Amino acid sequence: MLLTIDCGNTNTVFSIWDGEKFLCTLRTSTEHQRTADQYYVWLSTLLTHHKIPMDINAVIISSTVPRVVFNLRVLSDRYFNCRPYVVGKPECLLPTQPRVDEGTVVGPDRLVNAAGGFDRYGGDLIVVDFGTATTFDVVAEDGAYVGGIIAPGVNLSLQALHEMAAALPHVDVTKPQKVIGTNTVACMQSGVFWGYVGLVREITERIKAEYDRPMKVISTGGLAPLFGQGDTLYDEFDEFLTIHGLRIIHDYNREMGNV
Repeated sequence: MLLTIDCGNTNTVFSIWDGEKFLCTLRTSTEHQRTADQYYVWLSTLLTHHKIPMDINAVIISSTVPRVVFNLRVLSDRYFNCRPYVVGKPECLLPTQPRVDEGTVVGPDRLVNAAGGFDRYGGDLIVVDFGTATTFDVVAEDGAYVGGIIAPGVNLSLQALHEMAAALPHVDVTKPQKVIGTNTVACMQSGVFWGYVGLVREITERIKAEYDRPMKVISTGGLAPLFGQGDTLYDEFDEFLTIHGLRIIHDYNREMGNV
């Protein structure tokens, strides 16, 4: 069985693939202090709860937090007796190489989203990922990542408002009943919600105009469904796009004999 690990700035997602389907997806906070032994105790406890055997013999990792990769490598070696593929490292092959400025290091999460998006939807895509940052990834006709946009994430913007303006409270993200807020919380929720609806719509339209070809817009990330309410911002929402991309990259490396 394959263990895919998607490590973001806020959360880390572990998913188990049995060769035909993902058996479960588990989420934990991203902490670089967590040891391989702690990861194993947490993972084995939850897999036992789900009645899934620990027959893991392959691991692939995507991490936007470099400091956690070492302990995830140790986890793979110590408990699963395998060398993990780490997306973004030279030894991990990609189905299609990114076409960006020379010397640019593309985030592994963006490479994974490009691979997963191309496999499921074909080329000429915009992948909008609502994570700690809100990212827009442009995937060419042949599946190559060819650039994109990085904007502050929704929760990051709310946190900045709360921390930098003494009178503004922390609020949850939700779609407001009205655009014009009549209290502080409603004003903040409207600003964030409609602000990000406008941001996504404007950026995707400008990408399409510059790219000058018909494009699909695919969204992923926990807040994507919220911002799709009542507005046709995306063609598809794909909750498991990133873990699908990890599986695609793993399978490609195996097919190429990169064991």
